[in-house]
Amino acid sequence: MDRLAFLLATGIARGLVVALFALSLVIIWRAARIVNFAQAAMAVVAVFVGLAVTNLTGSFWLGLVVATATGAAVGYAVERWLIRLVPATTPLPGMIVAIGLVMVLQSAIGIAFGPRHRPVQAPLSEQPFVVGGVPVLSPYDLFVLLVALGVVVALAVLFNATGLGLQMRASAMAPEVSRLLGVRVPRMVTLGWMLSAAVAALAVMLLVPTELGLNAHSGDVLFVHAFTVAVLGGLDSPVGALVGGVVVGVLVSLVTGFLGAGFAPIAVLVLLTGVLLVRPGGIFAAKEARTA
Repeated sequence: MDRLAFLLATGIARGLVVALFALSLVIIWRAARIVNFAQAAMAVVAVFVGLAVTNLTGSFWLGLVVATATGAAVGYAVERWLIRLVPATTPLPGMIVAIGLVMVLQSAIGIAFGPRHRPVQAPLSEQPFVVGGVPVLSPYDLFVLLVALGVVVALAVLFNATGLGLQMRASAMAPEVSRLLGVRVPRMVTLGWMLSAAVAALAVMLLVPTELGLNAHSGDVLFVHAFTVAVLGGLDSPVGALVGGVVVGVLVSLVTGFLGAGFAPIAVLVLLTGVLLVRPGGIFAAKEARTA
């Protein structure tokens, strides 16, 4: 029983970071109606900058802020100087360019910093609280929980209760109509890329203290799990990303703890397949209104 409680707590902590990264995929989908396969590589670039600031100043918090801001800058640069030049008649060219960007960024990081993992010290204790003799979440896990919930609330307010968020969604769903209504569609798309990349960088920066450290491929597994979460919850649902992240995190933790790490990818695949068979749009996807 104690082991089960520990695995559940560990899964929740891990799932929250996955949920935060999944939120970045939800943002870019809401803003540009695309899935950015270079999201993890872009985030790792920003986190390397944040880690450099942390090492120079000794402040993880300053590095966290710098990594998030750098993520926004990377998102701006990729959208303005790369993605905008790709024909948007079909999604395929953008996907191919994004995959190519992953290779370029990971190769550049490997050349510049080498393959070894760079350790990152958590700013808060990772020693779990013990409740009734059972270890539960640590202070750092609770911090990640608050950050994830705060980002979800902020995004919900942005996209549903502000003019800027509504313009971003309109630009993605009906760009021509939005232009006729005076919305600056290219600017809204750029803002979506910046916001999405910033949230992704934040997620990776929060993850690396709990892992072996940071290297060029630190975000790869996180992207795979986050993409699964985004599909499970619905690519248009921030709440679905949060709930799906916790579900996948707990599932991976339980399967790894009781069956072994090799069964975790199979469990995630089974869950994804089951949800897609029952509800292809995602569990929290909004129902489309019938037009005929």
